[in-house]
Amino acid sequence: MENKKITKRIHAFSNDVLADLDATGIAQLIQAKQVSVQEVTQAAIARAKQVNPALNAIELECFERASQENAYIIKHGVFAGVPFFFKDNLDYLGLPANHGSKAVNAKPAQSNPQISQQMLDQGFVVLGKTKLPEFGLNATTEYKNGTATYNPWHTDYSCGASSGGSAALVAAGVVPIAHANDGGGSIRIPAACCGLIGLKPSRGRTYDTEAARTLPINIISEGVVTRSVRDTAHFFAGMESSYYNKALPRIGTIYGPSKRRLRIGLVPQSITGQIDRETTQTLFETANLLENLGHHVEEMHLPISISFVSDFSEYWGMLSFLLSSFGRKIFGPDFNPKELDNLTIGLAHLYKKNFYKTPLFIYRLKKMQQQYRELFKHYDVLLSPVLAHTTPKIGYLSPQLPFDQLFERIQNYVTFTPIQNVVGAPGMSIPMGQTAIDALPISMQLSADVGDEKTLIELAYEIEEAQPWRRIQDAH
Repeated sequence: MENKKITKRIHAFSNDVLADLDATGIAQLIQAKQVSVQEVTQAAIARAKQVNPALNAIELECFERASQENAYIIKHGVFAGVPFFFKDNLDYLGLPANHGSKAVNAKPAQSNPQISQQMLDQGFVVLGKTKLPEFGLNATTEYKNGTATYNPWHTDYSCGASSGGSAALVAAGVVPIAHANDGGGSIRIPAACCGLIGLKPSRGRTYDTEAARTLPINIISEGVVTRSVRDTAHFFAGMESSYYNKALPRIGTIYGPSKRRLRIGLVPQSITGQIDRETTQTLFETANLLENLGHHVEEMHLPISISFVSDFSEYWGMLSFLLSSFGRKIFGPDFNPKELDNLTIGLAHLYKKNFYKTPLFIYRLKKMQQQYRELFKHYDVLLSPVLAHTTPKIGYLSPQLPFDQLFERIQNYVTFTPIQNVVGAPGMSIPMGQTAIDALPISMQLSADVGDEKTLIELAYEIEEAQPWRRIQDAH
C-alpha cells in the first residue's frame, strides 16, 4: 500500500539549480551571479517536462520563447529571472487566453493588459499558461471530457480551482510562484488543496482586468500562489512599487512577524452549517497554536445570513449567463456555445429563472461590506477553514455530473471564501494540517479588514516560524 501512495505523489524537486528554493531565494542567487537566468529557466523547463504528463497542469507552453527571451531579460524587479506561469484567463502577449473552455477559440493576445504588465515588471520569465476549469466557475480543475489536472500530493484527488494548474505546478516544484486570480476562492481553494500560500488581496490592490472593472460588484482579485510567506510578501511589495492604489493603506515590504498580539475571531461553523471532522480538528489545533503564541482567540458567529448562499449563487449565475449569451462579443466570432459544460449551462439557466431578482441580490451583496467591516471593531483577524471539508477525489465535482447534484456539492464545499470577494477584503490560505488517509493538506483561512493584508502576512510569518509548512518531498 505504501508503494502505491508513493507513486501517486508527484514532484520535481531535485538537486538542480532550483533545489527547493523559493522565488526570493532563486532571485537572490541570480542577482549574486551564482546561477544564470538561462540555467534557472532550463531547470524549470526540465521539471515541467518531467511532471506535467502526470499532472496535466499546463495549457500552453512557450519554452523556446522563454529560453530566447531570458538571455535579454531586464535585470530589474523583485523576481528578476524567476520562472513563472500565467493562468489561462489572463492575456499575455503572443499567447491566446481560452479561459479553460472548449467554447473559446481565442487568437493570440496583441498586447499585455495593465495587470499582466504589472506582474511582468517583477522580472518573471514566463514559461506558459496553466489550466483552469471552464471560466473558473468550478472548485476543481476538471473537464466535461473526463480529463483533469491532478493534485501532486496524491493524483487521485482534485487540485482545487480555479487556479488549479498554477497550484499543481508550484506544489510539485516546477516553479516557485505562479499567477492566480480569485472570484469566489480561486486563489485560496487550490492553495488549500495543494498545501500552498494563497493570498487574495483587497479589491483594487492591483490593476484590474477590463472585465472585472465592468462588473456591478467587482469580485475578482489578482495574485499568486507560493510555497513561502516571504514570496507572497515580496510579490505584493513589488506589485505595489509598480502601481499603488491610494485608496488603500500601503502594505510595504514585510520581512517577518509583528510583536503585536491580535484579537482573533474563530469561525467554527460554515454558513451552510457543515464542516467535516478533520477540518474542524485542524481549525481548533490552529486556534491552540495561536493562543500559545500569545494571541487572544474567541469563538464567534459570522453575522452572515443563509440568504448569502443563494445571493452569491445568483450572482455567479449572472456571470455564466453573460459569458454564455454574449460569448461571441466577449471572446470573438469563433465562440461556440455548444461546447459549454454542464456547470456553465446550469448556472446560466439558474439565473434566467430568477433574473428579476437581480436588483435585490446585488443590493444585499453590496450591503454586506458594512456588516463585515463592523466585525473588525472587535477583531483584528478572523480564523476559519478555507473549505468545509477535505479535498475530494477526482470526479466528485466533475462537470459531467447533473447540474443540481454538482451545484449542491459546490455550495456545501465552498462556503467560507466568497464572502471576502463580495466585500473586497483580503483572505489568506495557509496549510495547517493533513488528512489521516493519503496525507493531503488541510488549510485554514486568515481574513482581515479591507486593506489590511499587512496583518495577515505578519501573522502567517509567525505561524510559519512556529509550525513550518510540510514539504511534498518529505511527506509520508
